[in-house]
Amino acid sequence: MACGYLSSNNNRLYAAQELSYGQVPPVASSNRFPTVKLTSKQTVFKSKRQDKTGTRTYPGTSAGFRKQTTFDLTTYMTVNASQNIEPSYGPLFEAALGAAPAFFVGGIAAANSNAMLLKFAAPHGLSAGQAVTCGGELRFATAIVDADTVALNAPFTAIPSAGSAIGGTAMYQPAQDLTSVSLFDFWDPADAVQRVFCGAAVNKLQIRVNGDYHEFELSGIAQDVIDNTSFVAGQGGLSAFPAEPTVGAFDYTIIPGNLGEAWLGTTPNRFYTITSATLTLDNGIEMRENEFGTDLPLCISAGPRTVTADFELLEKDDAATQSLYQAARQRTPICVMFQLGQQAGELFGVYLKSVIPEVPDFDDSGNRLAWKFQKCQAQGTGNDEMYIAFG
Repeated sequence: MACGYLSSNNNRLYAAQELSYGQVPPVASSNRFPTVKLTSKQTVFKSKRQDKTGTRTYPGTSAGFRKQTTFDLTTYMTVNASQNIEPSYGPLFEAALGAAPAFFVGGIAAANSNAMLLKFAAPHGLSAGQAVTCGGELRFATAIVDADTVALNAPFTAIPSAGSAIGGTAMYQPAQDLTSVSLFDFWDPADAVQRVFCGAAVNKLQIRVNGDYHEFELSGIAQDVIDNTSFVAGQGGLSAFPAEPTVGAFDYTIIPGNLGEAWLGTTPNRFYTITSATLTLDNGIEMRENEFGTDLPLCISAGPRTVTADFELLEKDDAATQSLYQAARQRTPICVMFQLGQQAGELFGVYLKSVIPEVPDFDDSGNRLAWKFQKCQAQGTGNDEMYIAFG
């Protein structure tokens, strides 16, 4: 081993879906996703000893107390060369929302004249909530009109003409129950400590808009962290500590944070005045970790889901901007949709179909009057308050 410290730039992260909670699945090179940072902490819950030892010296405690392992990771949005195939960090989004991805393989447009409807030349096979792409834009299907036609959440800039290619997508939406992933943290050199976070449950997902780059932050609780230096057969259902897959070519192309679109309002209006936005999903997880007979969590127990939108924009005196303020005052639901990226293979969309806007804070500390909408909560009728898609 070289005589020096480990460089924090010399690690690679992989995420793989678990079939059973806490059971580490096989990992492949395709499971690797771009890393900005991963922080973690394992806490051992030790109760204060109350016995009389005859001395003021702390006599220590035994092994076997309950443990809690938390993690917080940030990843950049990168190019997804195959639009209708799950992206490398797809298992993380499935863990955050719960439902397995729904794939749309693409199609061909028929003649279209209504900007809010998309007609296909053949049956599309879409379900409400799935997404489509065309001309570097991504839109969500809000309703299925018939086998060949879907209603869109917002119009394409250019109405697709007959013969236009409609691109494929992978879509994620909430489910009643959450799944778990294993996070693999491999380092150079090979004799450094390698780790696997098994039973990783994503409690919070944050999507940030208009940063330097498009970023996703995911945090939560894992069942345990396994490492190659203290591994014991049986941990994570493994007989041996997993080896890293063959390190192949990896596309580090990331998407500038200023590229994309914002659509807001009781009727969809495109806004060019957004200066920042954060969309947050909180699963309210309380792990089953207090049962007698175990020192590790037994499964994921998700609470009520909370989805909120915070966004800041510069005020204009146009009707679209004024309608946001009126909706906030009257507690009228609006739709919120952000598209990150602007060309096929580099598209991400998040759609909240019904959000109650809060009355904005007025901030006149800058040269332009800014409105800050904070903690605007999304609502739905059942696991439909948030849709996420890659295209």
